[in-house]
Amino acid sequence: MGINSERDIEANLQIGPTDQGMVRIFIEADGVEIPMDFHPEEADDIAEEIKAAAMAARSVKTR
Repeated sequence: MGINSERDIEANLQIGPTDQGMVRIFIEADGVEIPMDFHPEEADDIAEEIKAAAMAARSVKTR
């Protein structure tokens, strides 16, 4: 499965701070829970990557 492979899967995404000073991205789908913790600086980098991807996606022409 790659970035362009579509899947019909519902998932719940939560993002927030932990009590340990980390930023957690928490994904739950089909009974599987995936907690991913990042230092705030890493979370800033991820946010920048998401913004860059959104800008790039806007430039893609869809059918």
